[in-house]
Amino acid sequence: MTKRSAPPFVVIPEFRVRPQVKTAFLDAALDDARRSVADEAGCRRFDVVCPEDAEETVLFYEVYDDRVAFEEHLRTPHLMRFRAAMKALKVEETVVRFASLENS
Repeated sequence: MTKRSAPPFVVIPEFRVRPQVKTAFLDAALDDARRSVADEAGCRRFDVVCPEDAEETVLFYEVYDDRVAFEEHLRTPHLMRFRAAMKALKVEETVVRFASLENS
């Protein structure tokens, strides 16, 4: 019998970004995304996307090996830089966290 690995842990934050700070916000967001994928062994994917019909919305699609890998992400220097930028730019955030379901 083969042992199954845990399903990935998915995080989808949504940000409300005022147009006048969107460029600065995206610079900080893309830095966080690049560093997450490059520096964190448990980060499988980190996309920064802007819905076509919602000019003031930015979404992240983050996939981690498991909740532990995500919790490690929360302690990284690049996330601290991003959070500081988000606070300075007065960006609102809503986060949804998912445990992915694997097919049997």
